[in-house]
Amino acid sequence: MPFKTITTIMCNMEADRHALDAAVALARREEGHLDVICLGLDRTQPGFYYAGTNAMALQDNLQQAQADSKKIEAEVTEHLKAEEIPWFTNPVTAQMAGLTPQLAHFLRFSDVVVLPRPYGQGRGHEHEEILEAALFSGHVPVLVVPDGVTVPENIDRVVVAWNESAEALGAVRASLPILQKADLVDITIIDPPQHGPDRSDPGGSLCQMLVRHGVRAEVSVLAKTMPRVSDVLMRQLKDKDADMLVMGAYGHSRFRESILGGATRHMLELADIPVLMSH
Repeated sequence: MPFKTITTIMCNMEADRHALDAAVALARREEGHLDVICLGLDRTQPGFYYAGTNAMALQDNLQQAQADSKKIEAEVTEHLKAEEIPWFTNPVTAQMAGLTPQLAHFLRFSDVVVLPRPYGQGRGHEHEEILEAALFSGHVPVLVVPDGVTVPENIDRVVVAWNESAEALGAVRASLPILQKADLVDITIIDPPQHGPDRSDPGGSLCQMLVRHGVRAEVSVLAKTMPRVSDVLMRQLKDKDADMLVMGAYGHSRFRESILGGATRHMLELADIPVLMSH
């Protein structure tokens, strides 16, 4: 499916501006529509206040979140008014406790969500929760953009991290609009199982599927010569001079939600190029 509805979420214009620029670049490249959720957060948690706290304090926090949302919307509008793409701003106010279901409701009709890396300087817990809301509750592909990086006009070289999982296949399907325009797509497999159904031709079936979609694909089978799979994958990205990484997003349950698994988190922490993920 082409990327015709592209969404990004701004909760700190100063810290997240590069993600907005990346979303603009992707919308321009794909001739899509950009939706910007301008998020004002009420960070109070249920039970935070002691008994007897009056409703005035709660109302003040809500009003501050609404003011933050409007301020972000004004900054986004100023930033986008010269762009020759269709765009729309949506001011949203949410409590941290109800952030995931509220965002999932807005994001479910998007083709891809562009977000900043959730770890590092200037990042709060909300950035990770936004990413998880999109992946695990909204079931939307997410393009994570490291600080200081945007989406290149020509995404010529793409590495696909392939491990036969449903998550990885979902990421490949979601990224087809990008893969079809690339000069080279490298299907990277690290230590494939010796007794798996595709042991004689690791990645061959995926390569065949992509070629039938007009993708120029090849397969690289690598040994795990470093402590972590993410380290091997990072070296492959540099060896291939990749413009983008495509990978499945993995998580595990935290009560009734999900949190990112270790391998997914490592790649997001390490990668210095955009990472397209799907769960």
